Amino acid sequence: MTRVKAGFVTHRRHHKVLAQTKGHRASRHLLYEKAQESWIKALSYAYAHRRERKGDFRRLWIQRINIAARAQGISYSVLMSLFRRAGVAVNRKMLADLAVRDKAAFDRLLAQARDKAEALAT
Repeated sequence: MTRVKAGFVTHRRHHKVLAQTKGHRASRHLLYEKAQESWIKALSYAYAHRRERKGDFRRLWIQRINIAARAQGISYSVLMSLFRRAGVAVNRKMLADLAVRDKAAFDRLLAQARDKAEALAT
């Protein structure tokens, strides 16, 4: 029986994994087994952190809205309550963008929400 070497397919598969782990440290990009472990771990972290990033951005938007609201003399929770009562349907991403880029528009939106909330209260 002839000897079969670990051939072309195996080398190609190993090369793909080693190419994927190019920036990893030490033997994690040099040795196939270590590289395979590192690569799988990196993929799982990437998957988890794509989902985590959504929460990170939501927290950032809330901070920005809170800063802009406090500049107007109210807290974030009171502001969101005003918007809910007034029926202003602007999401946090857009509010944060207004608060950072166009303070005048944010102030006008707040004034409208206050007026509507006062009209509904009376």
